[in-house]
Amino acid sequence: MTFALRLTLAALSAALLLSAAPAQAQREGVAVGGNSGFTQLVPAGEIEQASRQQYAKMLQEAAAQKALAPASHPQLQRLRRIAQRIIPHAVAWNPRAKDWQWEVNLIGSKQINAFCMPGGKIAFYTGILDQLQLNDDEVAMIMGHEMAHALREHARERMGKSTATNIGASLLSQLLGLGDLGQTVAGLGVELINLRFGREDESEADLVGMELGARAGFDPRAGITLWQKMAAASKGAPPQWLSSHPAGTTRIADMERTLPRVMPLYERARKG
Repeated sequence: MTFALRLTLAALSAALLLSAAPAQAQREGVAVGGNSGFTQLVPAGEIEQASRQQYAKMLQEAAAQKALAPASHPQLQRLRRIAQRIIPHAVAWNPRAKDWQWEVNLIGSKQINAFCMPGGKIAFYTGILDQLQLNDDEVAMIMGHEMAHALREHARERMGKSTATNIGASLLSQLLGLGDLGQTVAGLGVELINLRFGREDESEADLVGMELGARAGFDPRAGITLWQKMAAASKGAPPQWLSSHPAGTTRIADMERTLPRVMPLYERARKG
């Protein structure tokens, strides 16, 4: 990247930071600040529409391969019960979530994987349930983590950063008379199902996921046992679901530091 382009992007980034949502006021639970200003470069509706289309295609392909669990499947019913308890707490993290058409589905696959796409499109693979023998609290920690990615708009932020780079390139090219080098948002071609997030996003999703689960009455300490199971299953090489996640020791330490903020929420939910 040229020095001039770096300056252009630095100025654009500064403007975006000024326009970002303000940091959250002092609140009970975890504190991770406001959403990135880069999300403002990509319309939320576009991301959610692309998510619906990609999710529907995935379900069609799974059904064609007889890998889509029917509504009567016990594990799918379990996942949906857990989701029903967590979803009411999602709106506090993203007002758009109240209008999302939440879906939870189960795909027959040995992959240790799960995700939640923008707009509340959740999928678990049977491998993560069967191989790790997860209890409900551990499932809730995974689900809360994946929902946190959608609620904190990490995919939208990542696309916004790509768009910012393209805008910077376009502005520089216009200044130099090189023509338009930018891309439209639709032209970014992001595959939302397979999107990988950076470690900062993953750490944030861990903490927000712990709070979501705790408010729904699931034990946030399960996040630690979940990681221990993941580490044992991976035998030193992180599975796909954890490929870009923080190291195990860092992750557990972060969760342990966060427990005092979320355990009261869990205890209150249990009594309620």
